[in-house]
Amino acid sequence: MSSVADFTLVADSPPMTVEEFLALPENGVHRELIQGRVREMGMIVRNRFHSRIEARIVQRLLNWLDQQPQPHGEVVCGEAGFRLKGTKESLVGIDVALVSHELIARTEKKEAMYDGPPILAVEILSPSDKHEDTVDTMATYLEVGTIVWLIDPDFQTVIVFRPGDRPRAFDIEDELQADADLPGLRVRVADLLG
Repeated sequence: MSSVADFTLVADSPPMTVEEFLALPENGVHRELIQGRVREMGMIVRNRFHSRIEARIVQRLLNWLDQQPQPHGEVVCGEAGFRLKGTKESLVGIDVALVSHELIARTEKKEAMYDGPPILAVEILSPSDKHEDTVDTMATYLEVGTIVWLIDPDFQTVIVFRPGDRPRAFDIEDELQADADLPGLRVRVADLLG
């Protein structure tokens, strides 16, 4: 999740649609829409540790994706935007995501964000992330069928969330292994965290 100086729910605001959210003025405030609620985040604090982990994840996923049969989708990073369907109105920026070929095909070419959920969302915790916000975001991803890797650089762990399954924690000694949606993927947690 982005490293931000502050992250707050906009109080007393009625639920908002994605269209209303996108019509908000560009005023330098970083925002997300989760389950119809606007979260405003203060100034984004650039973090080299966060960026390094993000780059390592992208590298591992791209290496794996290049071995998959065509058409195989794509890996995106840097707060790639997704409009999540099948839930209350949600528009999120994801640190790293694996996007299916089908989602790419059904998203208008001129759209700046994907019109649906990714296969995999990778979120990297930052010191400013609040527990309740992280829980809401993970629940939203799971509700739309997305697998989530929640990376905690401080504890050197990855928690894998799969829809309909219990979370599973991996530490620096472990290896993340494939499932049906990511066939053949094997990644050492140590390689992700550097």
